[in-house]
Amino acid sequence: MSAIRLEHLVKRFGSFTALKEMDLTIGDGEFLALLGPSGCGKSTTMNMIAGMEAPSEGRILFGDRDMVGVPMGRRGVGFVFQNYAIFTHMTVRRNLDYGLRMTGRPAVEVRQRAEAMAALLNLTPLLERPAAGLSVNILQRIAIGRSAVMEPAIFLLDEPLSNVDAAFRAVMRTELKALQRQFGQTMVYVTHDQLEAMTMADRIAVMDHGVLQQVGTPLEVYNAPANTFVARFIGSPGMNLLPGRLAETDRGLAVDLGELGISPPLPDALAAAAHGAGRPEVTYGFRPEEVHLVETGPALRLPLILAERIGARTILHLGRAEDAVRAVFQGNPVLPEGVLAIAPDPASLRLFDAVTGAAIRGG
Repeated sequence: MSAIRLEHLVKRFGSFTALKEMDLTIGDGEFLALLGPSGCGKSTTMNMIAGMEAPSEGRILFGDRDMVGVPMGRRGVGFVFQNYAIFTHMTVRRNLDYGLRMTGRPAVEVRQRAEAMAALLNLTPLLERPAAGLSVNILQRIAIGRSAVMEPAIFLLDEPLSNVDAAFRAVMRTELKALQRQFGQTMVYVTHDQLEAMTMADRIAVMDHGVLQQVGTPLEVYNAPANTFVARFIGSPGMNLLPGRLAETDRGLAVDLGELGISPPLPDALAAAAHGAGRPEVTYGFRPEEVHLVETGPALRLPLILAERIGARTILHLGRAEDAVRAVFQGNPVLPEGVLAIAPDPASLRLFDAVTGAAIRGG
């Protein structure tokens, strides 16, 4: 079994707690991304799974086998680092088949598996080339292939694409997902890049300051963030979050947004949940992609500060400071001068507790 269970996992370095009591189950054959900003504890978590660090508290289980105290070399994991660590004096072939040769596999098997991996990663024309002098992009591809050719049941990747160029990252996202599907490995992928996590992972574990914030599918963490951190971190741009206070109007419960005025009325389920939360102060959230330009009716009216036209979409920056709002539209919309009126899609509205940041769930 290649399922992984982290039970009450804690890691301290002296007086600093890098990971605070993490409980997480990664399914057999699942692709899970550990996502968060630098210093959030994701690499520390991976290092403990690999056996490079020992937990301060808690257990790590592969299937039903407790891994605490089991050295890295006996865990049966593959590991790819941010820095590729290729043997530059060897050919591409010798790099790919290095692990197979070191474990004494038959020569025919070594050749066949190395050549199959080279074909999968588009390295066949380079097999007899020395690694020295090849681009960083190719060296990282070799590093991934060298580990993957061993067909480990658990494959760990720590920011493997952060040093390569943007175009190559897009290619490798597809190739890594294809690799994982072909071999059915349990894959744990550390990244700070939400695009990598959203496009490749079956589930995402979002972390911040050593605390697991939310675990869910890409759509779950995007559509139903557990708190304001996840709401702001997931999305490009992240969710608009505005301070407000619940207010009764003749059209139903709304949110008083101060100088921005009164929001459109909340959907019934969200209004009921807000009433039940028992605190009038809230954070009013909506995705930049889920707004409309309107001429009449309930709306948020903000001055246009900047329009970023990026190919097939336009990002509008509206308002200033704590009232800043971003809106995303496909194409190049015709924009009136001065103040714009925007209305969030009612189905996209989210409310969060103003003190704890936790989501107020409706429906």
